[in-house]
Amino acid sequence: MSAAFFITGTDTEIGKTTVAAGLLYAARARGLSTAAAKPVASDCTMTAEGLRNGDALALLGECSLALDYAEVNPFAFAPAIAPHLAAREVGVELTVERLLPPVQRLLARGADFSLVEGAGGWLVPLSGDETLADLAVGLQLPVILVVGMRLGCINHALLTAKAVRDSGLPLAGWVANQVDPQMSRPKQNLATL
Repeated sequence: MSAAFFITGTDTEIGKTTVAAGLLYAARARGLSTAAAKPVASDCTMTAEGLRNGDALALLGECSLALDYAEVNPFAFAPAIAPHLAAREVGVELTVERLLPPVQRLLARGADFSLVEGAGGWLVPLSGDETLADLAVGLQLPVILVVGMRLGCINHALLTAKAVRDSGLPLAGWVANQVDPQMSRPKQNLATL
């Protein structure tokens, strides 16, 4: 039986990729086949093979299925800005209709454990009024929420969890990631969450 999840976060730079790579690693260590997608990524570097994103490469490195980079990250953009803005700058329209097929093909490869990692937070815009949340809804995957532990994380986590549930998707679980080592009262904040 295979399992697949959508990974989102309370913000950008809060450890979604670290958590996703760790989950993929743990699944492989248990003998499960793994696959992952980062459907859209900005902050990509030009290489001889084309644009490459560090997060997508980290996910690819934990995939046991033989996947091409483009299968993991079909939409890659150079500027380190919101994906919808980066796409607009090069004349690409990001829509759920365009993002769904490559992710569905990857999921159809039948890995025992698959992850789809969003960009930024739950409601990151694609174009028009569509967001990455709409992609998750289109995929009908349970959601894992990565909470960046820092001042304000309780509100961000509760708002994101509510938005996930309001979308009709199950919140499969959440992971606290200590992004601010100087955070005051981390144990109390964790207990509250």
